[in-house]
Amino acid sequence: MGPGLFWNFPSKASCTVPQSLLQTMLLSRMAGMKEQQFTEQKPLLPEQRGQETEMENCEILMPIGDWKEHDIETPYGMLHVVIRGAPKGNKPAILTYHDVGLNHKLCFNSFFHNEDMQEITKHFVVCHVDAPGQQIGASQMPQGYQYPNMDQLAGMLPSVVQHFGFKSIVGIGVGAGAYILAKFALIFPDLVEGLVLLNIDPNGKGWIDWATGKLSGLTSALPDTVLPHLFSQEELMNNTELVQSYRQQINNTVNQVNLQLFWNMYNSRRDLEMNRSGTIINAKTLKCPVMLVVGDNAPAEEGVVECNSKLDPTNTTFLKMADSGGLPQLTQPGKLSEAFKYFLQGMGYIAYVKDRRLSGGPVPSASMTRLARSRTASLTSGSSIESSRIRGFTHTDSNEGQVSHTMEVSC
Repeated sequence: MGPGLFWNFPSKASCTVPQSLLQTMLLSRMAGMKEQQFTEQKPLLPEQRGQETEMENCEILMPIGDWKEHDIETPYGMLHVVIRGAPKGNKPAILTYHDVGLNHKLCFNSFFHNEDMQEITKHFVVCHVDAPGQQIGASQMPQGYQYPNMDQLAGMLPSVVQHFGFKSIVGIGVGAGAYILAKFALIFPDLVEGLVLLNIDPNGKGWIDWATGKLSGLTSALPDTVLPHLFSQEELMNNTELVQSYRQQINNTVNQVNLQLFWNMYNSRRDLEMNRSGTIINAKTLKCPVMLVVGDNAPAEEGVVECNSKLDPTNTTFLKMADSGGLPQLTQPGKLSEAFKYFLQGMGYIAYVKDRRLSGGPVPSASMTRLARSRTASLTSGSSIESSRIRGFTHTDSNEGQVSHTMEVSC
């Protein structure tokens, strides 16, 4: 079933392909690609960038500030990625995927340039993925181009993992990117060690939502149609500087035809096929540790709560950030970096990370261990040193163990 058909008929009764069959098909296509000699012509790219390093020797480390652009062939077309560093032993790569309306720069620059985040990422290779045609300077897709559907966008990621020789990844996704990474983890669970999912909505759109979106698209400019997906109603009503800036940048730096294709496909998505164990027969859900993040009163709040109900509560952390608007990675990068640090420490990585707010001494991983074992934790900010760290590690055993770890953040 082609992407155009999904867009025209976004019914939840659409024909679906079993994930096991999809995985087999993807692996088969990737195996066939390895034997093909691809030409250097890249008609959907803005220009030829000349000879690029293909990182054949993945053990060679690049300087921490040395970002390299790559265009990777996948079963569903070219994919633009930006990478810094190379695989370090058995450590996973940090792989990001942006939301619709954005690209890796608009979505993640503020977050990854935060001082605390830089302290974390120097331990890992970082790979930013741009959805097809969404990168700055991308050429317009040709007329009649069939944009990959959400399953196919997830199916492009194994090519990235294979190309760079990653053993596994820790994914950070926002909105549409969070949905794609979750889909990828469901199909290829062995390749994903952990997920940080901001503003994820696991549900497909119904007919009413679909029709409302179509009507809005006919009466509003595309950036103004996308902005309510990204920002809270309060931010939009106040027309904050951030909203004004992103309205201009979405209009000027993202190709509008390409954005419309991605927007249509995201709005034609189907429900993520995952359910908490015990809720239905043969329930399938994410196997890796997951941190769900959403801002208070963000447009995605209801969807994130729904996603939380579908995940294993023993390895899921739900982080709700107050006063952070629709995109916490932009408005509160420091708080999100701190939560990400504890998340990685709970997985056994970066056992000691310098905390610049203290006396320069390391922060032991035991902090996250206590958090991971608690059912409820509160993260608050204040002027004292004690309030700037995770506190309130109260262990409460639920009767059925159905409550995920929860952190409330007041900024």
